[in-house]
Amino acid sequence: MTEDILVDPLVTETAHRLFSEICDHESIQAAEAKGQAPEIWDAFAETGFPWISIDEDAGGSGGSLLDALEVLRLVGYHAAPIPAAETGILGGWLLASSGQELPDGITTVVPNGGEALTGSAAGTEVTISGRALRVPWARVAQRIVVPLVIEEQTVIASVDGAQCDIEPMTNMAGEPRDTVTFENVRVPLALAAPGVDLEAFRFRGALSRAALMAGAIEKMSQLTVSYTNDRVQFGRPVAKFQAVQQHLVWGAQDAALARMVAETAAREATRGVAQFEIAAAKLVANQAAARATKACHQAHGAMGMTQEYPLHHLSRRLWSWRKEYGGDAEWSKWLGKIAVSQGADRLYPLITGGSAALN
Repeated sequence: MTEDILVDPLVTETAHRLFSEICDHESIQAAEAKGQAPEIWDAFAETGFPWISIDEDAGGSGGSLLDALEVLRLVGYHAAPIPAAETGILGGWLLASSGQELPDGITTVVPNGGEALTGSAAGTEVTISGRALRVPWARVAQRIVVPLVIEEQTVIASVDGAQCDIEPMTNMAGEPRDTVTFENVRVPLALAAPGVDLEAFRFRGALSRAALMAGAIEKMSQLTVSYTNDRVQFGRPVAKFQAVQQHLVWGAQDAALARMVAETAAREATRGVAQFEIAAAKLVANQAAARATKACHQAHGAMGMTQEYPLHHLSRRLWSWRKEYGGDAEWSKWLGKIAVSQGADRLYPLITGGSAALN
């Protein structure tokens, strides 16, 4: 029997308390206007949270991947405007896997495996050219990590942000998703460890977004329940009306579903390969986000659309994150191919056993 892997409760308690103190409506609004939140990031970094799950020998904070994903869930829950996923379990993971130094500051990573970039290796150096789109938080990053395949080898390039031309852009939530141009940028050659490749990076990115989305949906549901109980119409709270209760049920169901699949995928990823669970978690989180945002905004009415009320901090992030590291169509297609390849006799074992049934 496989031993259960649990989140350190101190991680949950400390992260939740930290974000409750430093991340409020005003600070999120200010971060969107300025494109960064240095005060929130500095407080977050002082705890060592960005580098959880990376070995201390590699410059990380230690701990498990499950702990790191729990921190990401709380980042999503509080809509914290910081590059937590990019610095730690994505960029930091790639740097550590290739034996490179982790910077003290913010790290980001080029999504989609640098598919729009070209790279060539000569001796101990790699030269990178091209333009990468929608790079999270590039404008404030100390290092920009670029995973590339060069001569059938996975190369992890660590680029100083000052070596690139960065054009500020944002996603729907006002988070930086910048355009980064590399013009014959030369960096030391570093090869990824076995098992770390572009596919593994894509799945890890999807897992990070599933964790963020689970937290945001949960907070959105709780916010909606609180609002509809406080809002009085015709002499009673609007939460007492049957039509509104249906919206509350949908929101709560999707919050529970998104958290369950994210936690399941996180546990399996901590044990080993968990592609089936991660693909399912990202797809379910995407679909839950679409339903939950609709239900919660309908329950709020016009109030949910105002800048003064925090619901939009969550819904706009969810609409943005559901498109990152694979949308509905991509993960539906991937899961469908796996199911078809297993055949009718092995379909049930796949559903109940997940990735373990593929071995």
